[in-house]
Amino acid sequence: MVGLLILKHIRNISDESVVEQWAENLYYQYFCGQQEFSSSEPCEASELVHFRKRIGESGIELILKESIRINGDDSNDDQVSIDTTIQKKNISFQTDAKLHRKIIKKCLAISKKQLSVRQTYTRTLKKLGVDQRFRNHPRNKSKAKKADKKVKTISRRLVRELERNIEPDSIYHTDIELFKQVLAQKRTSKNKIYSLHEPVTQCISKGKEHKKFEFANKASFVRTQNTGVIVGAMGFRNEFDCHTLKPVLE
Repeated sequence: MVGLLILKHIRNISDESVVEQWAENLYYQYFCGQQEFSSSEPCEASELVHFRKRIGESGIELILKESIRINGDDSNDDQVSIDTTIQKKNISFQTDAKLHRKIIKKCLAISKKQLSVRQTYTRTLKKLGVDQRFRNHPRNKSKAKKADKKVKTISRRLVRELERNIEPDSIYHTDIELFKQVLAQKRTSKNKIYSLHEPVTQCISKGKEHKKFEFANKASFVRTQNTGVIVGAMGFRNEFDCHTLKPVLE
């Protein structure tokens, strides 16, 4: 599993791709300690997600320490280069309407597992989706705004119903609190949530002409200047680049 994680980050591919390529690539299998070639996939792609959650941050640090130890004297360079850059997230440009629809989708998914809601609003949401889609036309702006408000009202209604009927020890309490936070935020709110599956994502202003904002976090990497061994890596939210130097060096 550790070998698959390393290959995933070296090749910059998804969990599904690294599992598929492992079954076809002899070098991948040798890297992971396989003695004989196997044409079957080593595991399900979802098992990598569970493995990452299980080992946590301390486990990832242990893998990094071991990679530094293997390089021996090459990692004992007196001079290092530090680069702080944007770590992009797999998130599209978010709007309130998108988030509210995602909340509705997740609420309905929870209701199928735990309890039934009084109304699913399937037909209503289809009609509202048509009104929201053509918002750029001058005649449809007011209709789109009304549709946005209606979608937000529906999402609030479903969240309240789940909160009222869900069990006290349910695992979905954290999700409901996240939904409530998204519904309560306004245009001028600080520490906004831009994604339900990546709540810590920040909206970072890059100053690029073609892409003024990016939904991402910052990452710092420490690399030895002469040998090129990565001896440190840390993730940040949206700190000033100079403020990331001390924690990374420590």
